[in-house]
Amino acid sequence: MPNYNHWKVSGTYYEVCNCEAVCPCRRHGEREGGRSTYGNCDFALSWHITEGQADDMDLSNLSVVLVGSYDDDELGSPWRVIIYLDENGNTQQQRALSDIFLGRAGGGTLKNFAAAIGEVYAVRAARIALEHSPNQERMEVTGFVSAVTAQADLTDQPVSCGIPGHDRPGQEIIADHFWVEDKNLKWEVTGRCGFASDFAYRS
Repeated sequence: MPNYNHWKVSGTYYEVCNCEAVCPCRRHGEREGGRSTYGNCDFALSWHITEGQADDMDLSNLSVVLVGSYDDDELGSPWRVIIYLDENGNTQQQRALSDIFLGRAGGGTLKNFAAAIGEVYAVRAARIALEHSPNQERMEVTGFVSAVTAQADLTDQPVSCGIPGHDRPGQEIIADHFWVEDKNLKWEVTGRCGFASDFAYRS
């Protein structure tokens, strides 16, 4: 169990997956999300925390990346994931980020997405570099993950994602490239979809 009582994190969010834009998992205007384009989803989610704390522990200016995969046709479609924690954080900060973003601390992350996590392959401290400027997004976990936006995918209706929350519509993008290479998770695709927004979770 977490050794703190209250937490909150907010900042910028960027994800890429192997679906075609607009990702069918997202809400697009009045259309609710549904199955992945190809029946399975390989994804990388990134958060840069501009303001954050767990009790009196500062979590600001740290980043987290969660990569994983799920199959639409498997019962419950459990996510199998690896979480990368900012190497600039100390051991206590990394532990708090792991608890929060894997849903072990409850609250907004568990409600929005972490309840879907079925198996955690690894928890790694890593060098994370995120660029979340509009239409110039980039996600790098040295040696493990790389994704970069090629262009915005302009839509005629609002697009939102359940991970940051449907109350936070954002920008659909098309990625120039997206690859992951780690034990248990490995893929490389080009021209697939992504999404950028902001987030705010709390206990």
